[in-house]
Amino acid sequence: MNRGGLFRPVFLIFTISPVFRINKTVPNPRNPRAMNIMKKTSKVIFTKSLAFAAGIALALICAVAPLHAQRHADPQKLANPDSFSMILLGDPQGYTKYDINQPIFELCTAWISDNISRLNIKAVLCTGDLVEQNENIILNRKMLNQTSREMWQSASRSLARLDNKVPYIVSCGNHDYGYRSSENGMTRFPEYFPIERNSTWRDTCVAALPNRNGIPSLENAAFEFSDEKWGRLLVITSEFHPRNEVLDWAKKLASSKKYENHTVIFMTHSFLTNGKDSRRIEKEKYKLIDNNGADIWEKLIRSTPNIRLVICGHTANGKGKFEDNVSYRADANDAGKTVHQMMFNVQTLGGGWEGNGGDGWLRILEFLPDGKTIAVRTYSPLFGISPSTKHLAHRTEPFDQFEMTIER
Repeated sequence: MNRGGLFRPVFLIFTISPVFRINKTVPNPRNPRAMNIMKKTSKVIFTKSLAFAAGIALALICAVAPLHAQRHADPQKLANPDSFSMILLGDPQGYTKYDINQPIFELCTAWISDNISRLNIKAVLCTGDLVEQNENIILNRKMLNQTSREMWQSASRSLARLDNKVPYIVSCGNHDYGYRSSENGMTRFPEYFPIERNSTWRDTCVAALPNRNGIPSLENAAFEFSDEKWGRLLVITSEFHPRNEVLDWAKKLASSKKYENHTVIFMTHSFLTNGKDSRRIEKEKYKLIDNNGADIWEKLIRSTPNIRLVICGHTANGKGKFEDNVSYRADANDAGKTVHQMMFNVQTLGGGWEGNGGDGWLRILEFLPDGKTIAVRTYSPLFGISPSTKHLAHRTEPFDQFEMTIER
């Protein structure tokens, strides 16, 4: 901005502004009353003239001065302007369980909201565990300082940044059920996230199945998206350790005449182990036993030909190494097509299990206009918000930045 330029219109206004006139007949200086009247009249006229000029100057400044939006220290853009994207959020429980961490999660969703147009974001995917404990009022100070209600309120407040702007899809995790961790199927998720709260769900949610308590909920739901180059996509999300009826429902839906030609992304909280030697989870110690990762693969994924991508969270360790908090593998299904499987859960980064909740890391999934390539990159709005830390905002290791090809 040319700051000096702002003063030129003001100078011009004062140059052409009305000038009061004083009667050519000058009162007799010896007549105090006449001189006093002249001074008061001149003062009033001058004040009105000055106010008039100032008002015009202000209006002109507002009209001609450029309006600048906030300057982004590290603005992100698509590799190809014709792409669209989906944003992936890992388990947020590390943010919501401490009040001091909660603003980091809200920063992430605020960043997403700010980039909906710039990154052509069609959906936000979250791997679940919105809270550390679903229904508990006794605080274990060694692992949290928020009650369950406060954690749910925090998750709701952060995701409210996206309401009526973009669909967000959550695969509820073990900590979203029971009292502390899936002792039963009770969950507060439908209470805080009814379909009515986000108008974009009305246009994208095409199917849903009641949860374990018989309540209609977005815990088991399907969302449809379309793109000129990619055609139609279906994102199906499921409850933690989904029941057989959930897997049957998902299979029938994806294989139905209406959706058999859709590219399907399946989301579930627990599916892969963490680290480079990733495998499908076979056994876990939860009262909600139902189906684990290996069961989901055998009963649903491998025999449903149009499921091409599985996204999960859940597993991690507290060693602080990024590669121990993500994983990826690819296997052929029964139709011979590659199924990409990606685990993303960064809750122990930023200080371990009781750290800051994940350093703001998220993933940008860019769907390139070739209609088959998804480019994955890992980014942190927390680091990217400042010029001093933006050099830390990008993860570029092979397990952080890679491409997946969806075979046709």
